[in-house]
Amino acid sequence: MTTSIHARYIRQSVLEDLLERMVFVGGPRQVGKTTFALSLLSEPTVRNPAYLNWDDVRSRASLMRGELPPDQPLVVLDEIHKFARWRNLVKGFFDMQRGERSFLVVGSARLDYYRRGGDSLQGRYHYHRLHPFSLPELDPECGREALDLLFEMGGFPEPLFRGDARFWRRWQRERTQRVIYDDLRNLENVREISLLELLAAELPVRVGAPISVKNLRDILEVAHETAERWLTIFERLYFCFRIPPFGTKKIRAVKKEQKLYLWDWSLVQDRGARFENLVASHLLKYCHLVEDTEGWAMDLRYIRDTDSREVDFVVLKDSKPLFAVECKVGERNISKAIPYFAERTPIPRFFQVHMGHADYEKAGVRVLPFATFCREMELV
Repeated sequence: MTTSIHARYIRQSVLEDLLERMVFVGGPRQVGKTTFALSLLSEPTVRNPAYLNWDDVRSRASLMRGELPPDQPLVVLDEIHKFARWRNLVKGFFDMQRGERSFLVVGSARLDYYRRGGDSLQGRYHYHRLHPFSLPELDPECGREALDLLFEMGGFPEPLFRGDARFWRRWQRERTQRVIYDDLRNLENVREISLLELLAAELPVRVGAPISVKNLRDILEVAHETAERWLTIFERLYFCFRIPPFGTKKIRAVKKEQKLYLWDWSLVQDRGARFENLVASHLLKYCHLVEDTEGWAMDLRYIRDTDSREVDFVVLKDSKPLFAVECKVGERNISKAIPYFAERTPIPRFFQVHMGHADYEKAGVRVLPFATFCREMELV
């Protein structure tokens, strides 16, 4: 494997966007946003005067006084969205310094959501979402060793590159605690922290299945609106994501049930569900990259009808399906749902991916190893 934690896949697009606007980079806690941002500076360390972190008292004081480091063509503002009035502050910096310096804003939350309200920043920034390492990013050859490592350790840089199970367990516990006790408390008005811990522990066993908010409501003993709000908060903090169903006139598709996945698939104990989550994360990363860099409206969905026939994923571009993907642990048997939906939907291509070695086509369905799929579809 030949990869660098610094030369992440969005680097060139971010550098190009910085020439004309601010750039916001959001993503999960500890996905490597700060490391990536520092790599764009002449001295890639937190001691660089161009790096200002809201959690640092000195940086915070300078920002509140409206002071920026002199002679720095690029300024990195880290976690500044924790300041309630950060939108106006950043807008003022950009409007006064436009053409003289660039601004990169990073944070462990959906900055596109937390920018809303007050003075609009519309037209002043481009937004990029930084994902965990995927197979093609970790190893352009998509080798088996890299896939096995990703499957076991997840795509977050620290545990991935350490490759140590003990370190992974400790890191996981600490990261979840910080998401709940630091990020969530800083950004949302939530008092029932212990119940949010219970929700976070409950989500990994629900990966790959339609998520029932009613069921979560009963487990947590809270109102339906509260359970839904908490799920949405976890989505805003890049802890989990949900995908809606895809339907056409010729199938009796479910309409409201969403499937749930985690940004860190290594938390999922069931190996079949973990593999499905890994594939979901790769496809979401592909959709987000195309959307953030090329402007197309991308969407990741799944197909399920009222008779429980299902195909795991459909990728859409400007509301038109590009391809569908089914995940299977085995290599031989093609899902019976694929030919059924192939006849009744406008989806042009169907793939069935697995972690084995078989690669063949039958009845118009390509069955292939996931690594081969990544290479041929040019995923990132």
